Amino acid sequence: MSDDSWAVAVDVQEATAPSVQVDFSRKVDRLHGQRKIRGDINGNIEPEKTEDGGSSRIGAQSDLAEQSLLNKMIRRSLVRNRNQVEVLQQDPTSPLYSVKTFEELRLKPELLKGVYNLGFNRPSRIQESALPMMLAQPTQNLIAQAQSGTGKTAAFSLAMLSHVKPENKWTQCLCISPTYELALQIGQVIEQMGEFCPDVKLAYGIRGNRLQRGVHLQEQIVIGTPGTVLDWCTKYKHIDPKKITMFVLDEADVMIATQGHRDQSLRIHRQLTKDCQMLLFSATFEDSVWRFAEQVVPDPNIIRLKREEETLDTIKQFYVICREKEDKFTSLCNLYGSLTVAQAMIFCHTRKMAAWLASNLIAEGHQVSLLSGQMTVEQRAAVIERFRKGKEKVLVTTNVCSRGIDVEQVSLVVNFDLPVDMAGNADNETYLHRIGRTGRFGRRGYAVNMVDSKHSMDIINQIEMHFNRSIVKLDTSNLEEMDKMMS
Repeated sequence: MSDDSWAVAVDVQEATAPSVQVDFSRKVDRLHGQRKIRGDINGNIEPEKTEDGGSSRIGAQSDLAEQSLLNKMIRRSLVRNRNQVEVLQQDPTSPLYSVKTFEELRLKPELLKGVYNLGFNRPSRIQESALPMMLAQPTQNLIAQAQSGTGKTAAFSLAMLSHVKPENKWTQCLCISPTYELALQIGQVIEQMGEFCPDVKLAYGIRGNRLQRGVHLQEQIVIGTPGTVLDWCTKYKHIDPKKITMFVLDEADVMIATQGHRDQSLRIHRQLTKDCQMLLFSATFEDSVWRFAEQVVPDPNIIRLKREEETLDTIKQFYVICREKEDKFTSLCNLYGSLTVAQAMIFCHTRKMAAWLASNLIAEGHQVSLLSGQMTVEQRAAVIERFRKGKEKVLVTTNVCSRGIDVEQVSLVVNFDLPVDMAGNADNETYLHRIGRTGRFGRRGYAVNMVDSKHSMDIINQIEMHFNRSIVKLDTSNLEEMDKMMS
């Protein structure tokens, strides 16, 4: 079967699979069963156990068999880690507050109940510093560096829920995210955290959720993607941007790297009032992100991770020398056969390569799902939901499906194709996000890179120098040596 015909077959198969259906007018908790939380999802006690032309990023929870259909797709189970944060206040003379408990925030009782019901026992490192700033009166603006797994989604979700005035039946808090999937996972965190706030409503400003022209939203919180939200503010007049009092921009580094999203975000921002509270989050703080943040967030407080602590320490990194894709495939099969792998993610550069790899893995008897940006939203949601529930053990994905997929069972990440930028150099940030899909929740993970040329070996060397970490050569044909190195 050809690559293209196989890819079409996958699309047809996923189109007929049970997909995630979202009722945008009702709370998600009416559609799923009772959740079972084990431990503190901030990692304070031990647990018991896109739309960018080729990538799709979404979160997932850990107890796959126990979660219901519309449970939040990302489980914020955080590693107990050493990560330190630097806090730079816009007013250096202002007292620097941090909290060790959620009670110190003086939340409404129904919100505090929602926080505990979601599984948080006490704040994570970034929540300790960020929440007092986000909840302060008078309001303060914030730029924060926060990777997936730090608790930032729960932090700004709590801020929005605390900020709204339920008696006002118009949109007051607006959050934009670069993809449908990320917007959905944010919304699901808000829905669950706000379970005991029945008067606070949420709407999803995403592709496929159409409203009649001229209808004014009564939901106090809107989560969406830049294009749809911009249309709702300007073209269809569903939202009055002058009434927005809190604006959250998530995944800023992804936003500005996605064609059109940067300009759409700025156009939304320009319609807001000067008194609107601005919160911006980014996993990286490159120069381009800083320039964008300065345009969006005036007089900000700044929270950032110390650079040397960004790389995950729980991941063993390897590279395998190959000649061509068939050698890569053989190495991959040897690798997968020698490891006790719960679930694996494999990154390819193109949809054609991903389709070829997935079809060959299926022929070898592996349970494989394929994720492609060319799939419809419903198809992608169905693929991710199946992977989340463990129905497929291997997820083959195109390009940089690298952020937010926090599946506890992912123990192996393979870069079938190494991440490179437009100039052909190592894309270090994408590499970090890719391998960060394993080694989650304090568990050991493995990252294996396929090297098929002198150029790709140069990429490995660049990555080693950037992160000051060794990537060890692995011979997948020597099972005894491989077992020793990866034990």
